[in-house]
Amino acid sequence: MPEHVTIKDIARILNISVSTVSRALRDAYDVNPETREKVLQLAKELDYKPNFNASGLAGGGTRNLGIILPFITNYYFSMVITGIQEMAYAKGYNIVLYVTNDSPERELDVVKNLNTQNLDGVLVAVCSDSAANGYFERIIAEGTPVVFFDRVLGGVDASKVVQDDYNGAFEAVEHLIQQGFTRIAHVAGPLDLDFTRQRLAGYLDALERYDIPVRKEWIVHSGFSQAHGEDDLARLFDQTERPDAVFAVNDRKAIGVMQALKARRVAIGRDFGVIGFTNDPMSTIITPTLSTVAEPAYEVGKMSCELLLQHIVRKSNFQPREIVLPGMLIPRESTLRTLS
Repeated sequence: MPEHVTIKDIARILNISVSTVSRALRDAYDVNPETREKVLQLAKELDYKPNFNASGLAGGGTRNLGIILPFITNYYFSMVITGIQEMAYAKGYNIVLYVTNDSPERELDVVKNLNTQNLDGVLVAVCSDSAANGYFERIIAEGTPVVFFDRVLGGVDASKVVQDDYNGAFEAVEHLIQQGFTRIAHVAGPLDLDFTRQRLAGYLDALERYDIPVRKEWIVHSGFSQAHGEDDLARLFDQTERPDAVFAVNDRKAIGVMQALKARRVAIGRDFGVIGFTNDPMSTIITPTLSTVAEPAYEVGKMSCELLLQHIVRKSNFQPREIVLPGMLIPRESTLRTLS
């Protein structure tokens, strides 16, 4: 056997075509499962290493995947990228990262100048105030596979992978109610984002389920940072009637709310409940610890990449899909009155 095993070697040993071996290694949908298993097993035994440049040229692909996202320092997105990288690496793809810093202007610039000829597909989480619908629609219409994750655009016909924002929010608010909090505010994200609307809907439906009146003045829309959380709490406390709990759209805002409450000497947990959404590592470090809904960030990244690779292989035969992954409620000290 030659020092460097090729697809031709595997095809010759198994007495099948080179194209069948190639499709089996790419996990193409039109390969018999038994044949695929034989190819993968032999490739492992022979320590087959793919020639990415050759396979890319032969298949008309680049083996490059583009990722457009608002942040890389954010815990959630760092875990998403890890999931994407693991799946891409396992399938022999490289990733090209485009970071918008949550700027709609930068996002527009990235999308308008995106060289899709150098990419086999694109994974996208849009910025807070995205205005790039038309450009993404054009890229999709031109035949470039696109999958949105987490922050998705409404009205764009493309695959999406998200966490279950509605049920996660419902469970978070229900948990507050079960702890005895009844005047519950929501510090929300920008209304243009789909997951903001889903979490708002979960909040509203939980209040309705328990016959708690909705106070529109207790729903505050802003950004996602800790500073936004501090400002939102100040707005709520400037009102004549104040809430006794806050459901925050993410953990960073929830931590901002907690910092603002501490500055006002409010006993968090005992007198005022706070719950977030993410399970950021900071949620276990801050005092008191922050109750939250854990998002399956790694799984979102892995599934998004897997879905994009299926799209790349099947091309025009691929139908857009929406995958919703469940979160998990994690009660901690910031909502448990018995721990205060």
